[in-house]
Amino acid sequence: MGRPVTLFTGQWADLPLEVMAEKAASWGYEGLELACWGDHMDVNQAAVDPSYCEQQLAILEKNGLKCWAISNHLAGQLVCDLNNDGRSDMFAPPELGGNAAGQQDWASEQMKLTARAAKNLGVSVVNGFTGSSIWHMLYSFPPVSPEMLAAGYQDFADKWNPILDVFGECGVKFALEVHPTEIAYDIVTSECALEAIGRREEFGFNFDPSHLHWQMVDPVVFLNTFPDRIYHVHMKDAIVTLDGRSGILSSHLDFGSAGRGWDFRSLGRGGVNFEEIVRALNRMGYDGPLSVEWEDSGMDREHGAAEACDFVKKADFPSSDIKFDAQMEN
Repeated sequence: MGRPVTLFTGQWADLPLEVMAEKAASWGYEGLELACWGDHMDVNQAAVDPSYCEQQLAILEKNGLKCWAISNHLAGQLVCDLNNDGRSDMFAPPELGGNAAGQQDWASEQMKLTARAAKNLGVSVVNGFTGSSIWHMLYSFPPVSPEMLAAGYQDFADKWNPILDVFGECGVKFALEVHPTEIAYDIVTSECALEAIGRREEFGFNFDPSHLHWQMVDPVVFLNTFPDRIYHVHMKDAIVTLDGRSGILSSHLDFGSAGRGWDFRSLGRGGVNFEEIVRALNRMGYDGPLSVEWEDSGMDREHGAAEACDFVKKADFPSSDIKFDAQMEN
């Protein structure tokens, strides 16, 4: 048996869970990674009401699906972002619009509730974002001092350690999707984030090769660097389209726009080498789900989701428990 192939519902939160589950099953998926927005997973209810969890799981079971992880990227993003602005108002309750500090406090509580919700659902991993108070310092002008960066990692530790304490109490792990705008967006910053929290076991990574690929970071090197911290895997593709005019920072052009220096693509249609990723996962002994996060502004999403499921099942393969030439030995 291969690893279970699941679909992250974050890009499908406009559909009721009952509709989404039926569609995912028809495309061949074995489970859903439930997003904590739309009607897919209400962490406020799930954290305190086991019957609500049973209700959501029953919808999946009716369609032959399971759940191995839930994801709360939107609330997580607000925990460390010092400059929450009008863009993030959509992630928080309306009454907190324009109130950055209030959004941070709300988000911290939401992430604690998410850990409790995961426990009640019987899943052991929550994926998400952390936000970052220093992402806007990416380009060091005006000049950025080492002290400023150190303060950013300390801010992350101060805000996330109390959240991770709750994760520990619940027996659930938090998997940061290493991603631009987060406290960790590549290998070096992932090391810094781990060091900031004392490498506590509750914190690891949701491996998503697409965000590494367009930064020209080798996803396999990331896996080899953090083999014991890969708590979940997203399958997502991206392509670099630099042509002498475009730039890697995307020129403020929206996804799917002509002239971007990179973009997301449906699985198998970009530049990510999934063959080497599967081999690395086999070496590591990762046996969790391979969860499709489907994003491609140039393709119908239902066509893409069905195609992606087939692609992952064909790309995955079990590791060998014998040497291929063992039969030649005396």
